[in-house]
Amino acid sequence: MRIIGIDLSGPSNHKDTVLAVFEKQGSELKFIKLMSNMGDLDILEEIKIQSKLDEVVIGMDAPLSYEDGGGDRQGDKLLRQFIISLGMKSGSIMPPTLNRMVYLTLRGIKLTREIENMKTFYPISIVEVHPGAAIGSRLPQEDFHYVLKYKQDLSSRCFIRNWLGEQQLTQLPKSIEEESHTIDACAAALSAWHWQDPLFKPKWLLPANPPLHPFDYCC
Repeated sequence: MRIIGIDLSGPSNHKDTVLAVFEKQGSELKFIKLMSNMGDLDILEEIKIQSKLDEVVIGMDAPLSYEDGGGDRQGDKLLRQFIISLGMKSGSIMPPTLNRMVYLTLRGIKLTREIENMKTFYPISIVEVHPGAAIGSRLPQEDFHYVLKYKQDLSSRCFIRNWLGEQQLTQLPKSIEEESHTIDACAAALSAWHWQDPLFKPKWLLPANPPLHPFDYCC
């Protein structure tokens, strides 16, 4: 099985769009590759390549639906409450139709619909994820401060890279410490793995509610 974590940015910001590919091997996720500066066609092509090899599970860090009428989705409200209860800041979860979020939402919806329409040899499943919440909900209390600083602080990203290795994400290159987007892509893969694998379970999960919210949302 191939697990793909995608830290998506808006359509005009390919530079900060990062895709991480892992292979599930028993109770581990083996790092395969990391790709950045990704346009939509680059993402679709890589997913197609991986789907020729095995079943693919994708964790995407972007809103994959929006609330009819605007504002928060139920999942946004509930996940925000969850991360506040952990001690994280609420600002990392914003309504999908907020001005600064709307193009990211558009790209997430467009990409997932294109992925669903792809003809592939092996099946593909998609889950919406929140990498920061995935990290914060799994860190022990004495190390929790790292999740509050990793976006800006290299030493925190260094710690989280080592911690991801302890979560059985193996062979992670040191280069993933360089930017928060690469850490987030790996944490998105961790979320997708724990969502898919019956040996694990997400720390927080809101099931899909189609047709308006067609994907599970988890961390």
